[in-house]
Amino acid sequence: MNHIPRHVPIGQKPQPVDAAPSRMAYRFQRLWLTPAFRLAVRVGLPLVVMFGGTTLYFSDQTRLENAMSYAADLRRQIEERPEFMVTLMAIDGASDEVAEDIREVMGLDFPLSSFDLDLDETKLTLEGLDAVETVSLSITGGILNVRITERSPAVVWRTASAIELLDQKGRRVAGLSARTDRPDLPLLAGAGADGAVVEAIALLRAGAALSGRIRGLQRIGERRWDVVLDRGQRIMLPAAAPVAALRKVMLLEQTQELLDRDIVAVDMRNINRPTLRLSAPAAADLRRIKISEFGGPSE
Repeated sequence: MNHIPRHVPIGQKPQPVDAAPSRMAYRFQRLWLTPAFRLAVRVGLPLVVMFGGTTLYFSDQTRLENAMSYAADLRRQIEERPEFMVTLMAIDGASDEVAEDIREVMGLDFPLSSFDLDLDETKLTLEGLDAVETVSLSITGGILNVRITERSPAVVWRTASAIELLDQKGRRVAGLSARTDRPDLPLLAGAGADGAVVEAIALLRAGAALSGRIRGLQRIGERRWDVVLDRGQRIMLPAAAPVAALRKVMLLEQTQELLDRDIVAVDMRNINRPTLRLSAPAAADLRRIKISEFGGPSE
C-alpha cells in the first residue's frame, strides 16, 4: 500500500513512497539472521582490526624494542618483589662433606628470585651425586629447603686402581683412601664385583658363622665368587646358586669341622662333586700313608 506524504508543495503532484527495503539492505538483513555472520561481525571483525593495528604499530623496529624492554623491566620488577626472593638455603639430612658438595654443585648466589630456580633440574643434578639417594626441594619463607637421604655404605670394593664404598645395590657412595678407614665393612675385590653386591651380601649372611675368619669375597672372571678366609683358605663357589653351595660347606663345617683341617681350598664349582685341596705338607703326609698301606718305597 502506497503512502502519500502529509506535506506536499502547492501545485506538485504527490509521489508514492515505496516502504520496501533496498536490495542491498535486504541481503544484509538476511545475512544478519545467520549466526556465523553475526559472530564474524561482532567478534572476527574487531579481532582483525586489533591484529592489523597492532601489526602496523609494531612494524616500526624502535617501537618493538621499546615494548619488549618495557615488558622485560615489568617482569623483572615482579620477579624481584620481596615475597618472591630466596635469601637462604637450608640442607637437612646430609653430612658436612655431602652438604659442601651440594653447595658447590648448585653454585647459587643469594639473594635470588624464586623464578630463577628450576627445582626439577636442581633435583636431577643433586640426585646425580654419588652419596645422595633421594632429594626433596621446597621454598618456604624465602628459604630453599634441601632434604637429603644419603646412601648407606654396605661394602668396601677394592679394584686395581682404587678403593670405594658401595651401597647395598652396588651404587658408589664415596672413595676411600685406605681399607683400614672402614674395617667394619666387608671387603669385595675383583672386576665386576660392584654389579653383584646383592649376591655378595647374601653370601656373607649365609657364612655368618665364619664372619670372624672371612677376609673378603673375590670376584673371579666377573662370573663367580671365592670366599677368602684367614690361614690362606678359600671356598670356591659356582657361578650358579653360590648361596646354596656355601650353605653346604657351612653344614660340613658345623658337623665335621671341615675348615679346621689342613685344607687349602674347598672347591664347590661343581656342586655335585665337591673337591678338597690339601696343603703341601698334608698332601705329602697323605702320599706317605698311601705308600705305607699299599707297599712300596717311602719318600
